[in-house]
Amino acid sequence: MRIFHITPQTVVESAELPQHMPEQGFVWMSFARREFEVLQHDVQQALERLCGTQLVDLHVADVLNNQLPSHYDYTSDYNLMVFRRLAAGQSESDLSRPGEILHRSRDKGGPPVLHRIDTSPVAFVVFDRLVLTVHPTDCAVRDSFAARLLSSVNGGTHATIQRMPVSPPDLMLRVISQMVDGYLNLRRELTRQLDHWQTELINPHARFKNWSALLDARLSLHHLDEICEDQRAAIQDWIDALDTVTPSHHAPPRAFELLKVRSRDVLEHIERVVHHVRRLEQSAETAVQMHFNAQSNRTNDIMRTLTVLTAIFLPLNLITGFFGMNFENFPALHDENALWWTLFFMCALGIGLMVFFWRKRYLGGNN
Repeated sequence: MRIFHITPQTVVESAELPQHMPEQGFVWMSFARREFEVLQHDVQQALERLCGTQLVDLHVADVLNNQLPSHYDYTSDYNLMVFRRLAAGQSESDLSRPGEILHRSRDKGGPPVLHRIDTSPVAFVVFDRLVLTVHPTDCAVRDSFAARLLSSVNGGTHATIQRMPVSPPDLMLRVISQMVDGYLNLRRELTRQLDHWQTELINPHARFKNWSALLDARLSLHHLDEICEDQRAAIQDWIDALDTVTPSHHAPPRAFELLKVRSRDVLEHIERVVHHVRRLEQSAETAVQMHFNAQSNRTNDIMRTLTVLTAIFLPLNLITGFFGMNFENFPALHDENALWWTLFFMCALGIGLMVFFWRKRYLGGNN
């Protein structure tokens, strides 16, 4: 659990739930999912004190659901954004020790980089002057963003302080943007792994054996594509909701316009991720098709070579079969030069057929 009181000039972290709403700025309350489940009653009471309302039971269930897709919902008192992350990590919690990770190996195939992409949801409950976030247990984005906030005030410049979040929706969008950019940092390694598999698949001198890993990678990329689509739909719903809201004293017109700009920027980042995931998925599918096409071409080359050899030896077998007939009166069998003439004719016929098929490009690797 991490509690922050954020103003344009200061960021103060506390280890206890606040008892009253501060006069300036807003409050950021951050919990791991298991922590929120254990402290649910205390959190609801704190929200009642600070905001005059509590979370709806259905939204509490959504916040605690570790398999919920990205979506946006709202009430007259707050907005709820559930956003599935694409980040490196392992989010399974130790139920006996809230806030700590349950370390165990994952039974998952595919490239190693896909093992590190965790798609657990992050919930944002946005009030006028308070934002409640529920993260996976090992949320590095929350910790890095909190460290950036603290460092920007304690040792930052005036320009750095000016870039601090000015409202709960602004903080939510900044955290979401950082989560999206976290996947963009992983795409190089994932692209490199798939490019390596493509090289192996189309290499005529190598035999590809990682079919199970490739299948797991394709399934994982398809799953990431679905997650990105849900992310884009959730952010689009948020933008549509912003268009119906008029600025208030908590969000002046200038800040409200900047909030819309940041929302569109987050949507553009998500679309970049969608484009990249789809390109990788298409690239993996294309590599498999190219592999089977190459295998088919090699099989055709082998069959064409065997057919040519059969065509060359067919007349030679006919000649040997003809001279192998057991007739008593066979004039050529009693000629002392018949053997040499027959050998010469068979060699000339074989060489002639080879030259003919070579000129027709029926022999050799190039067609």
